[in-house]
Amino acid sequence: MIKKALCLLIAAMILATAFTGCSSVPASSTPDDMSTMDFVLSMGLGINLGNTMECSWMEGETVTDFETAWGSPVITKEIIQGYADAGFGVIRIPVSWSNLMDEDYTIDKDYMKRVKQIVNWVLECGMKAIVNLHADGGWISNFPTDTEECMKKYEVIWTQVAEEFKDYPLDLMFESLNEEGGWDSLWSHYSGSDEGKAESYGILGDINQTFVDIVRASGGNNELRHLLIAGYQTNIELTCDEAFILPDDPAGRYAISVHYYAPSTFAIITQDASWGEARSTWGTDEDYEYLNWAFDYLYDTYVANGIPVIVGEYGCATGNKIPPQYENYLSSVCEAIYTRGMCPVLWDTPGGFYDRDECVFTEEVLLEEFERIKTLDRVTD
Repeated sequence: MIKKALCLLIAAMILATAFTGCSSVPASSTPDDMSTMDFVLSMGLGINLGNTMECSWMEGETVTDFETAWGSPVITKEIIQGYADAGFGVIRIPVSWSNLMDEDYTIDKDYMKRVKQIVNWVLECGMKAIVNLHADGGWISNFPTDTEECMKKYEVIWTQVAEEFKDYPLDLMFESLNEEGGWDSLWSHYSGSDEGKAESYGILGDINQTFVDIVRASGGNNELRHLLIAGYQTNIELTCDEAFILPDDPAGRYAISVHYYAPSTFAIITQDASWGEARSTWGTDEDYEYLNWAFDYLYDTYVANGIPVIVGEYGCATGNKIPPQYENYLSSVCEAIYTRGMCPVLWDTPGGFYDRDECVFTEEVLLEEFERIKTLDRVTD
């Protein structure tokens, strides 16, 4: 009981600091003239601050209600420093901005301050940060049927975020969207038909272009800020499709965002589902062939043509697997990404690979593999 009370007191003190103001903006380690390709290469390996600021689909009244809803402790600078100590060069901070928002889409000031404080800590600890608009309670699925209002909300959100962060150093990157950029109500790649495909891709193209336009028009460092453009459902094959629309960016400073959870029967589920039988092992010749095909395809489509790529999420559910299986999978995926000149960003949540109470990465074998991977040659070097 005493321990719980002490934890609540510490959390209150941390949040009080967040709400009364943030520390001064950290100095930049990213030169103004650094290309986005070099910026992505400089990140090394990354990790997500998952199940934290993107918690949604729930009732809550305070920043803490949402921040801790999915099992995370209140984030501290010590937690962030632990990621840096583990060797990560970038932290992706998924955010659901609608959690605390007025009817006119004005973001709660305390919520904004809290995100800014976490970003400050990431930069102060010598890492780069990625902030996005992540899931956000599901309203993005309404774009095909309520286009005007959805775009209005999107514009208002990013106008506020861009304004709040416009003086931040270029070590901070913005990401337009998470995995929601694709609408099965219009077109499904499983349908065998192209009907509705152009319309669905077109909506994502409009969103990504709006994102670029808002950020660039906001001034300050946002005129040169490196941006991350969401791929179609962040699916590698669908993002490499010729229907995917690249934005017109006057600064020419953006990367493409995709995710990798393949095969889904190994990486996502731990029990059999209606659509597939859960796998507990990975590493057949076919598994490696698909892994290399996917990232060769991504490299040939983008990196080889001067457009950098960040794999903003890759990961593996571990419930039905022994460590050597998921360690081999994660290190193999990480290596395939890194050696092709892209940045791999591990999906991690409370109770996952990093202990937020002890501020340490708990998977020592995996961490050793990550250190080995960082010594390997990259095709763009």
